[in-house]
Amino acid sequence: MAQVVTHGIKTLGVLGAGQMGLGIAYVAALRAKVPVLLHDRSDAQVENGLKLMDKLLAKDVAKGKINELDAKEARDRVTVVESAKGLDGLRDVGMVVEAVSEKLSLKETIFKSLSATLNPDAILATNTSSISITKIAAAAIPEGQTAASEAGKRSASRVVGLHFFNPVPVMKLVEIISALQTSEETLDRARSFAVACGKEVTTSRDVPGFVSNALLMPFINEAIMWLEKGVATRDDIDKTLRLGMNHPMGPLQLADLQAFFCPIGLDTCLAIQQTLYQGTGDSKYRPSVLLERMVDAQWYGKKNGKGFYEYNNQ
Repeated sequence: MAQVVTHGIKTLGVLGAGQMGLGIAYVAALRAKVPVLLHDRSDAQVENGLKLMDKLLAKDVAKGKINELDAKEARDRVTVVESAKGLDGLRDVGMVVEAVSEKLSLKETIFKSLSATLNPDAILATNTSSISITKIAAAAIPEGQTAASEAGKRSASRVVGLHFFNPVPVMKLVEIISALQTSEETLDRARSFAVACGKEVTTSRDVPGFVSNALLMPFINEAIMWLEKGVATRDDIDKTLRLGMNHPMGPLQLADLQAFFCPIGLDTCLAIQQTLYQGTGDSKYRPSVLLERMVDAQWYGKKNGKGFYEYNNQ
């Protein structure tokens, strides 16, 4: 019988108080019952995030999913690390989950700092949906060390991809991605933590887009190309997938999506598609010209009122 590994996380750090970071803090505090230190460069972002957490907890209480005591205890487990303290405020956490913008240079800077600041046994997790975990892990190698040195290998081995899905409190899946450097212990503890948050877990090798976006984004992109070529109308493409394949929504509607606590949007679709194309060199990942032009026009979808559909965001 396989040995069950406990995550051993006594305090979780969440870096980024946007929609994803707040959602991760929510399930960690409510489901895993782990104290959470929440940090963001913007104090206003933290304030907005906590207001949303209060609404989510109240909504779960109203629906009978949790009781008032559960909600209060979960809320009390979340502590804000003021922006002025920087990453020093996360120094003693057993694990940190980074949930900031999908920019490799930004993540490399953050993981370099996290590696130097946090305890040497703390897990360094990223919620990226498309960026190479191996590149991020390499950034965690201490100054003056090499990838082959013991200190370099040890630092990089604690980096892992922990890809939660939108909206985090609702979606059951966490995709775990191993860098070339990630240790088995790190993987096992990350998996155990995700399960404690009430999630089902799948694993993926560190390839562009992992499993989820490597399959989803070409599907959306192909639908956009079909519209671009005039094969079918927007409505008929979406209706075919909704009614013929029993999808909850069509691919063009999904590309537009900016539902409650769930941002996708055409700009995000394009960014991920470009990452897939650049990372593989495979022409099947080439972004649709129509998608590029729509992003040029700042038609991002529901988030700003216009995409394949028009929205009243008032």
